[in-house]
Amino acid sequence: MEAVLMEASSVEQPKQGVIISELVTKNGTKSEISAFNMVPSNALVDIKFENVTFTATEGSLLRTKTKKRILHEVNGRFPSGQLIAIMGPSGAGKSTLLNVLSGYSIKGVGGKVLINGNPRKLKAFRRLSCYITQDDRLQPLLTVGENMQIAADLKLPSSTGQKQKTAIIDEILSTLGLSHTKDTKTMGLSGGQKKRLSIALELVNNPLVMFLDEPTTGLDSSSCKQCLELLKVLARQGRTIVCTIHQPSATLFQMFDQVYVLAGGKCLYQGGTENMIPFFEDVQFPCPKFHNPADYVIELACGEYGTDKIDKMVETSQNGDSLKYFQDSEKILKTGFTDSAIFEDDSGNLQATSKLNQLKVLLRRCYIKAKRDQTLTYMRIIVNVLTSLMLGILYYNAGTDGSKVLNNYNLLFSILMHHTFSTMMLTILTFPTEMSILIKEHFNRWYSLKMYYASVTLIDIPISVLCCSLFTSIIYYMTAQPFEINRFTMFFVSSLLVVFVAQSFGLMIGAYFNVVDGTFLGPTLTVPMMMFAGFGVSIKDLPVYLRWGSYISYLRFALEGIVGAIYGLDREVLKCPENEIICYYKYPAKLLADVAVKTDQFSNDVIALVLFWFVFRTLSFVVLKYKLHSVR
Repeated sequence: MEAVLMEASSVEQPKQGVIISELVTKNGTKSEISAFNMVPSNALVDIKFENVTFTATEGSLLRTKTKKRILHEVNGRFPSGQLIAIMGPSGAGKSTLLNVLSGYSIKGVGGKVLINGNPRKLKAFRRLSCYITQDDRLQPLLTVGENMQIAADLKLPSSTGQKQKTAIIDEILSTLGLSHTKDTKTMGLSGGQKKRLSIALELVNNPLVMFLDEPTTGLDSSSCKQCLELLKVLARQGRTIVCTIHQPSATLFQMFDQVYVLAGGKCLYQGGTENMIPFFEDVQFPCPKFHNPADYVIELACGEYGTDKIDKMVETSQNGDSLKYFQDSEKILKTGFTDSAIFEDDSGNLQATSKLNQLKVLLRRCYIKAKRDQTLTYMRIIVNVLTSLMLGILYYNAGTDGSKVLNNYNLLFSILMHHTFSTMMLTILTFPTEMSILIKEHFNRWYSLKMYYASVTLIDIPISVLCCSLFTSIIYYMTAQPFEINRFTMFFVSSLLVVFVAQSFGLMIGAYFNVVDGTFLGPTLTVPMMMFAGFGVSIKDLPVYLRWGSYISYLRFALEGIVGAIYGLDREVLKCPENEIICYYKYPAKLLADVAVKTDQFSNDVIALVLFWFVFRTLSFVVLKYKLHSVR
């Protein structure tokens, strides 16, 4: 069931429309695959690596860090125009080698990676390559067409006209069989369609090199075949395409041009799929009849037939340095390359468009997402309205009743707790998913981190203001707080700043930790802020050695702000029910004295909250930047 594609040179390439390549099988049947006209430039990419090592650092802040060698001085060569598979059992180092060659991993890497015989300059190489992850990191709320349009606006130069972008998008979708899904949200696509869309998004800027981590994972046999047929056609157009694959069927295995087999971080075999059987005979481990060579080499790599066989194969392949078993080793050795200068320019920006255009496009994407997001937008609005109604009923008219001052004080703190936990936890629970998409898109040069962070910050401000306005208006009216514009403004400003601060705090946690750890740490770190805010224990009653804690609690300044807004500004004596004998707190000044709230500190409270907001936002950006670098 061996299948080979006709050489790209034998295919007539019309100026318009799609190119049709024929897949010819041994039994003479043919199937057609369309490939778009975006043929790469004359510059071919030959990847060679020498004595490549990778050492991983394991451990954490609470555990001793240890180092583990994953790759052991492996060598190899991946020529252009080839569909190349990196194979091996689990833990062999397949994804690690792919990450090193793509430039995704930069820490703990040793050895040399050469592009067309010259040392790889990472920035220049990244401009002409792309990395497609094993999991489909796509925006679920955007349609296929919207995802492609965003990719085109970010990955193509600003000089590219909209008609040309539309033509490129339509051609790619047609080639990958996604035209009929153009108006379908990504969340509604099948596994195979998501995989093809992941490829389509990176094809927009016509990369010369494509790295794919397990592109067939989670796909049925038909979808796997379609995916590899597509990659084969793209390779025949002159691209260098490298995939990791675990254990392909015999049919899928024969679709690859070259295979690179790893075991324990060493190379067992490098060469053509057709030459693997002769290789087994040369090392005196012949493949049994009617046995899939891909299965057999994995069995050998796992040590099922003894570790001595692994050592023998590593020795014969010279740990990847031998080209003896390539399909056409003489041709590969003599291959010449043109336009090699484009791989040497390591200056300039990684992104294709200006930062202003990136911000504009990202804001448009954020707006579409916000408009369709049931959790971050609609549920958030509904929860704020329902919670305000519930608290309004529970504390109905408490704001004017002198006998319910303590109840009203509890309400004010409850409001702060609602703003803190609802916004903080929402960010902690949702941002890790967005983080995975950010890592992929940022590495593939869609946009700069600064513009992404600016878009995320700006787009949420209107939603936060709307939610806080609805909540504050409802609860302020129902609980009969003093209807004075200056008091309401102070109350609203304090509440809104708490929303901004808590959201930034949640973003800082969600950017670094996973959902489980973040869900634990968020509330845990908020409890001390509650303790030092002056609720339960007055600030004046705090021990001297703990009083410093009140200055690092943003809730302290927020509580001081809203309590001062309600009971400060020389508020008049409150009315008490006639049957109420003791109405101690009908004098607002007494409450302010007992809770240690100064009425002339509102401007300082606002400044403190703004500073907290700025610090947490800045730290969130630093954490994001660190996270993007730490995963590499």
